[in-house]
Amino acid sequence: MGQEIAGTHFTHQDFVEFAARLREETALLEDWLDCDRFETSEPTAGFELEACLVDPQMEPAPRVESLLAVLNDPLVVAELATFNAEINGSPMPLTGDCLSRLATELSETLQRCDRVAQTLGTRLLAIGILPTVRPQHLGLCAMTPRRRYRALNEQIFALRHDRPLRLEIAGRDRLALEWHDVMLEAAATSFQIHLKVTPGEAARVYNASKLISGPMVAITANSPYLFGHDLWDETRIPLFEQAVSPGGPILQERVSFGFRYAERSIMETFRANLDRYPVLLPHLMAEEPQALAHLRLHNGTIWRWNRPLIGFDAARRAHLRIEHRVVPAGPTVSDMIANAALYLGAVRDLADQPEPPESRIPFLHTRAAFYACAREGLDAEIQWLDGAILPVTGILREDLLPRARRGLQAAGIDPLEIAHWLGILERRLETGRSGARWQRAWVARHGPDMAGLTGAYLEQQGSGRPVHEWALLG
Repeated sequence: MGQEIAGTHFTHQDFVEFAARLREETALLEDWLDCDRFETSEPTAGFELEACLVDPQMEPAPRVESLLAVLNDPLVVAELATFNAEINGSPMPLTGDCLSRLATELSETLQRCDRVAQTLGTRLLAIGILPTVRPQHLGLCAMTPRRRYRALNEQIFALRHDRPLRLEIAGRDRLALEWHDVMLEAAATSFQIHLKVTPGEAARVYNASKLISGPMVAITANSPYLFGHDLWDETRIPLFEQAVSPGGPILQERVSFGFRYAERSIMETFRANLDRYPVLLPHLMAEEPQALAHLRLHNGTIWRWNRPLIGFDAARRAHLRIEHRVVPAGPTVSDMIANAALYLGAVRDLADQPEPPESRIPFLHTRAAFYACAREGLDAEIQWLDGAILPVTGILREDLLPRARRGLQAAGIDPLEIAHWLGILERRLETGRSGARWQRAWVARHGPDMAGLTGAYLEQQGSGRPVHEWALLG
């Protein structure tokens, strides 16, 4: 959601002109893909991390503008709410000690941000859903002063004819409420993994990303509580999907797992953007069509859980990335980089298979597995590539971790790197302790004290130890 715009109010002619430019740029992108006009050097990996500011009572602290002013760092930017910040990583070639370098950069940025946050009487916390967030924290008064977000809110509710959003999540508890703006989305924070790909491999990597989304969300789950209700292991998934729903046909939902695999080309997703999704932000820009500015802005208002992105390097050469959005923020840098290692290695191995693995499992089963894993975490049982219904823990241990090891080896990642980062996930599986399970275990021992839970989580996060080593002390 990050690109700023010039205004919040649009005319009918703005929509007409934006649609025309979007069609032109979509046709141009198709021509570029057909003619191999993309930069195709070595693959790179990167990330975006969304984090929360909390006050001494562990409640959301609306101090992000002060934090950003002191930091003055282009890699740390505002998000939707005044208690959210987004931390961006520098893309790095996927080889050698790439994973440790990503971890070092993220650790240093988080430490710098937290030091500044403490001078403001706050702390920085990376967690899928902040346990202490309450409805009163999420009104429009908590929206950061960015025109893009105001316009997004107005346009979503214009599509809804001002009908309120309906949030309904049935998990261990049940939560149902109506909402009158898009600010519910601010409760959900993620760790988004980026992988640069060539146009020739993009569709296979995109499909592989969908295939492993269920197991990825199961092993990384870190969002069991919302407004004091115990819901899904990864409640962030239904929360985000319902928080920006335009309320029309399901094919037009702005946040979704999608409706099929890419059959021949990643271009199919950009055609779907043009044909299926109404323009939300018809902000007209002066850039020439070759900048794909309108296409990129429109793509930025469609939040697929796996999303293709177009970027440009310093020489203005276009490149393709796949953004894997299913992973929540936290619990620690070690956990998040280990999660990235699993994704980056497993998708490479799956995408390199002579027989496309997506041909072995219907898309509807892959989508069902994703939601089952979001609900049930490591307790889920899902259909896998041989057609059998299997525990997701077995799929991770016996298939995806070995695949990730092969994929990282093929990319040239150092053997000690592979052993270290995937070893964290092996031990997470052995202990059965994801972030969601740790949070529930803490509540089982200490009671439903969300401030106490958040404080204990912050203390353990500060230790830097991966979540499978965390204590349950109050």
